[in-house]
Amino acid sequence: MGSRSMRPLPKSEDRARICVPIIETTIEKAVGAIKEANAVADLIELRVDYLKDVQLASLTENTRKPFIVTNRRREEGGRLRQNEQERVRILKEATALGANYLDVEMRSNRGLLHHLIKNRNEAKIILSFHDLKGTPASKELKDLVDRMIRWRTDVIKVVTFARSWEDNLTILSLIPYARRRGQKIVTFCMGAKGKTSRIFSPLMGAAWTYASLSSDRASAPGQLTVGQTREIWKRLR
Repeated sequence: MGSRSMRPLPKSEDRARICVPIIETTIEKAVGAIKEANAVADLIELRVDYLKDVQLASLTENTRKPFIVTNRRREEGGRLRQNEQERVRILKEATALGANYLDVEMRSNRGLLHHLIKNRNEAKIILSFHDLKGTPASKELKDLVDRMIRWRTDVIKVVTFARSWEDNLTILSLIPYARRRGQKIVTFCMGAKGKTSRIFSPLMGAAWTYASLSSDRASAPGQLTVGQTREIWKRLR
């Protein structure tokens, strides 16, 4: 399979604000959602772990925006039971299809993670961490960020679950912490109490936030829609 050219990234970080996740379970529905997202997204995330039959080429050929390929570990919210080799193999396949970003978890098999980073071609790596149960203390999270930075990937992503309103402040404090170290970061809280962090994270310097095409197509709890997110930003100006 020949390598395909990558979608050009936005020239300004200010434009890379909203990433729309595609979480359909069939190729036909996913292609339809991609075409819808092309009109409103800055980035598109292809959540291939939702698909019953992964046909990456059918998805990527319909994207008109820069895109992320994610094949999430089940332990961090993924939908399929796959062994690590197969899960990472699909991510590597995405590099030949022009993926702008690959989202891979820090807690992936260490050897496979090293191999993917070394052989990612032109794709940028998002090294991610998800806590589905809560938000660790600030020091623990900053220690985590320090460990993630040592992997020397393009973007780090830290997502936790908000049990309190204060958790938003804890997670948002990672943005200046990472940026002072020259590290691009995506970070926010999931859950109803985490919506504040989803709104403010890109305004504080995070690379982007995630928003769904509609309320019934959210990829995580507390995720706002694209329309809701842009309307709130408009009111904040």
